[in-house]
Amino acid sequence: MAEAERIIGTPDTPDAAGDGRERPEDAASGERADSEGTGATGEPGRGEQEPTAAQPRGKRRIAVLFAVAMFAYALDLSTKMIVVAKLEHHPPIEIIGDWLKFEAIRNAGAAFGFGEAFTVIFTMIAAAVIVVIARLARKLYSLPWALALGLLLGGALGNLTDRIFRAPGVFEGAVVDFIAPKHFAVFNLADSAIVCGGILIVLLSFKGLDPDGTVHKD
Repeated sequence: MAEAERIIGTPDTPDAAGDGRERPEDAASGERADSEGTGATGEPGRGEQEPTAAQPRGKRRIAVLFAVAMFAYALDLSTKMIVVAKLEHHPPIEIIGDWLKFEAIRNAGAAFGFGEAFTVIFTMIAAAVIVVIARLARKLYSLPWALALGLLLGGALGNLTDRIFRAPGVFEGAVVDFIAPKHFAVFNLADSAIVCGGILIVLLSFKGLDPDGTVHKD
């Protein structure tokens, strides 16, 4: 009889599935699951890391752009100062016979001596180019584009400085040119930087590479 009471009447021993209480092991495993599961963005283990990784990359590209621009600008400005001081009003200096000379010339037109009647217009265009490049820099994530825009910016700043500060007046100043190849127009280092930057931009556009680093195919 006692044996039957023990079998029928004795309640089951409460276990983890039936007593409604959470064991310490279950709490710990739940915390591990939360820490290893989805992050704040709903993507496993990623959280907010992508934007923070992209921001330093964009800042580095902007730094490259302005470093290239300042180098091109300083090189152009220093060579023009030397040419004005040492070469202006003096005979040309032959570098490679008649094929390449250094000859100081004041150019009121655009690059390579074109359009001398539109000095003010070219000044406004150079200023507009600088503004556009500064706006593009905010979404710049491509190193080749940073180099190209840096060359454009440095060249535009170099010639714009001449337009503003040299004779005959503000926004009408003549640019100092001195590189004189045979059978070609006389130019300066700012012109060279602008041309090289423009060629690089054309090549990048043909390859489908955008300033933000994405590649598109038509």
